[in-house]
Amino acid sequence: MTGESIYSNLTQLGGKVEQPDSPDQAVLERVPNPQQGISYIVRFTAPEFTSLCPITGQPDFAHLVIDYLPGNWLVESKSLKLFLGSFRNHGSFHEDCTISIARRIIACTEPQWLRIGGYWYPRGGIPIDVFYQTGEPPKGVWIPDQGVANYRGRG
Repeated sequence: MTGESIYSNLTQLGGKVEQPDSPDQAVLERVPNPQQGISYIVRFTAPEFTSLCPITGQPDFAHLVIDYLPGNWLVESKSLKLFLGSFRNHGSFHEDCTISIARRIIACTEPQWLRIGGYWYPRGGIPIDVFYQTGEPPKGVWIPDQGVANYRGRG
C-alpha cells in the first residue's frame, strides 16, 4: 500500500476547507489502517467542544474523549476536527451530541470497539456527563483512564 493510495480519496486534508454549518453537512473521512491486524487504541481529545442548547440557544461546553480500536479504517483527524466544530452552531442536548458523534464515527470507520466520554460543564448548576461504548473493552490492549476529573466546582 503506497502513501498516495492511502490518502488519495481525501477531500479535506491539505487544503482550505470551510467549517460545515451543521453535523449533517460535515464530511467525516476515513483512511485505510496501515497497521491492520495489530490491536491498538487511538484516542482523540477535544477539550473545547461546543454546541448550543436547543431550547435557549446558549452555548454548552464539553471535554470529549474518544477511544477506539481500529479495524480496517482510521478516522482522518482533520475531518473529525471539522465534524466536531460543526456542532458549534447546532442545537442539541448533551446526550444527543455525545451519542451522535459516536454513531457517526462508528458508521464511518467500523471500529472493533469505541468508547466516548462527554464531560459537559454545568448548565443550571448540574454537570452532565455522558458515556457510551460499543461493548466490552477489548483484552490485550492498553486502554488508559480518560483522565478527566469529576466536576468539583468550588468545593
